[in-house]
Amino acid sequence: MIRCVRLWSSVDGSSLFEDGSIELSDAERGDFTSLLTNAVSISFRETASGGSFQWHNAPTRQFVVTLSGTLEFETRDGQKFIINPGDILLAEDTIGSGHKWRLLDQQPWRRAYIILDNSAKAPFVKAL
Repeated sequence: MIRCVRLWSSVDGSSLFEDGSIELSDAERGDFTSLLTNAVSISFRETASGGSFQWHNAPTRQFVVTLSGTLEFETRDGQKFIINPGDILLAEDTIGSGHKWRLLDQQPWRRAYIILDNSAKAPFVKAL
């Protein structure tokens, strides 16, 4: 299972999140794989330890794959969740109240941003 947290905007504009995973199916060699997802681009970024970013929205619908660093995300209503290395954030709160984040450990936040095509179906499955 690959953990994925989906962050989106509700009808009233609040940023909400739900825990889940990337949907995987059996594949060759005993592997598990997701369906292909159309992406527009990929870029990489690093923020030094101690970093944070105040209230903002996702600039576009994207996967954010954390390579190093442990973060706490918070929505305006005070809900919080943690992202660890290896976790994926599906950021879809492109409008509304937004979210903020801060690094919790002494590692830099190294991540990959995968911008999704407008028609892309993300292989996200909500946790039960």
